[in-house]
Amino acid sequence: MTSKQISAGVGIPMIVVGIILAFLLAPIQADLKDTVEFVGSLIGILGVIIFIAGLFSRKVPQITS
Repeated sequence: MTSKQISAGVGIPMIVVGIILAFLLAPIQADLKDTVEFVGSLIGILGVIIFIAGLFSRKVPQITS
């Protein structure tokens, strides 16, 4: 179940941080608005990719002797 821990522990917080940066903090920063929006959306997109990858990954069976 490690994949679900990665999705919930890494993907969702990255999406939330990206939303906060892109939509809440970018309008406050007049000089760096474009850069803050870009970084926020990049973090959000990477969070979505990690979240989806965590959903599709499977547990590999361990070979024990």
